[in-house]
Amino acid sequence: MRPATPSQTIGPFYGHALPFAGGSAMAPPGHPDTLTLHGQVHDGEGEPVPDALLEFWQPGPDGSRTGKPGSLGRNGVDFTGFGRVPTDALGHWTLHTLAPGGVPYLCVALFARGLLDHLFTRVYLIDAPDPLLDSLEPELRRTLLAVPDPAARAHRFDIHLQGEKETVFLEFR
Repeated sequence: MRPATPSQTIGPFYGHALPFAGGSAMAPPGHPDTLTLHGQVHDGEGEPVPDALLEFWQPGPDGSRTGKPGSLGRNGVDFTGFGRVPTDALGHWTLHTLAPGGVPYLCVALFARGLLDHLFTRVYLIDAPDPLLDSLEPELRRTLLAVPDPAARAHRFDIHLQGEKETVFLEFR
């Protein structure tokens, strides 16, 4: 039996190989209930991360978790519950989705250069009673809350990989 080999540092090629057409458009075009979620990914020094990739999963507005087949394809009608967006040169990203039913959050996986494994977190659209949020100190809780902009029907959610503003990341075993 061969010994295990160490993980390799991956990237920075996410923005080249994994995004797909319509990846940021979870909501069908022109849907009246579309909301925009946007933000910026920052490294430990507060600098933007220009080549990160974010994946989003969420239940449909009716709370269903099955989604429609073809999550990587968009037919302009169905909601699949999956989105994938790269950051731009300044670390910004934007997602167009519908409010999740049954939970106040979207699940997020973050891929970025220098990470041996991707990171998981949640973005909460509202500050509601929730076992995860309720278990956190107020300053940590704030790192998972999107800041609403009702006039633009948008929410801002910045992710900080390290440092004093570090986002709470989840551990799955």
